[in-house]
Amino acid sequence: MNKSGQTTLVLISVLFSIFQAIVEHDHFFTIDFLIFTTIAWVVGWQYDRTRYYGKQARASEESYKQLIDSLPKAIFIHYNNKVIYANKATVFMLGADSMDGLIGISLYDFILPEYHERMVERLKQVKKGKRPLINTEYKAKRFDGTFFFFEGSSMSITFRGKDAVLSIGKDVTERKEQTEQLLQKSEKLALLGQMAAGIAHEIRNPLTSIKGFIQLFKVEKHQDEYYDIVLSELDRINNIVGEFLVLAKPTAAVFAEKDVRELIKDVVTLINTQSILSNVQIFVEFESDLPKISCEENQLKQVFLNLLKNAIESMPSGGTIDVKVKEKEEGKISIQIIDQGIGIPKERIPTLGEPFYTTKEKGTGLGLMTCYKIIESHNGELLISSQVNEGTTIDIILPTIIQPVFILS
Repeated sequence: MNKSGQTTLVLISVLFSIFQAIVEHDHFFTIDFLIFTTIAWVVGWQYDRTRYYGKQARASEESYKQLIDSLPKAIFIHYNNKVIYANKATVFMLGADSMDGLIGISLYDFILPEYHERMVERLKQVKKGKRPLINTEYKAKRFDGTFFFFEGSSMSITFRGKDAVLSIGKDVTERKEQTEQLLQKSEKLALLGQMAAGIAHEIRNPLTSIKGFIQLFKVEKHQDEYYDIVLSELDRINNIVGEFLVLAKPTAAVFAEKDVRELIKDVVTLINTQSILSNVQIFVEFESDLPKISCEENQLKQVFLNLLKNAIESMPSGGTIDVKVKEKEEGKISIQIIDQGIGIPKERIPTLGEPFYTTKEKGTGLGLMTCYKIIESHNGELLISSQVNEGTTIDIILPTIIQPVFILS
């Protein structure tokens, strides 16, 4: 430890005593000399000690900073939710020009609003204990406006004499995207397996019937009545494969501006023959001044056709179907198809749209699944509500084309 302060103060005391002895002809070794010299010695020692430990603390802080800067993870220290220190990894992660560009900025400027409550709760937990908290995830924003996911932990520390919080973590956006992709692949594989099992089951039933009738052809002479049954079963297989191909085959959809009233009128005209034979009447009600939509015409017609066909088949004793088209809110249009059919049990509604899950005796569920897929591709929603023995309401919500408003000045 350097004793320059102690030596200087003692030397000053000695020189002062010599000065008094020469000028005032006093004795050199007096009580005052001993007291002042002792005081100078103690104060000088304390001064040197304080300076030594201050220098050690500064050296330790500098080493601490160098260590933090060398770490690959983002580390930043904050006090009252404001950054007071950040390492190079943090500067790079946030896209700042330098550490000075981060100092004094609030954490709330980076963390997205929907994660603020999570951060507040975490900081409360940090203040209660001295141990690091388990990792948690936040969605944050860089200086250039791009978003990323940050996963990190925090702990309470003392920094520059303040009770601050040290947070350490890393950008996990790439890992999260890979996880999402793996989950999507897993879901697709599970769906593919489910569909494969369903197709095998659905096709095996008519094949069993066909096989049985072919065996009957060998032993019986009057076989004409069996041909119709075999042909109907073959048609059933063809329909199953056809529905699957419509669902699976990628199509290059060409979106164009269309009037939804014209689409519905065309579909109602097309299906009127079937509805009349089934003793079902279709009533269509359009709100005036309906905005146009951007859609793939044939795909939407397929949706309306499937849903109207389902509504007709749900009323074996006949009834009415109401089609109501209105503007739901600005930028959205609602198409409701309301029937008086047998309805769907409440517990089965969440599973509608899954492959091979259907309320029909000979249905495959692929038709409704196709409807969901098409409406989703149009950035819309398909909502189903139903009461057993009362009927079903299907609400299709689609975005509209917002026409520009010209203001004359």
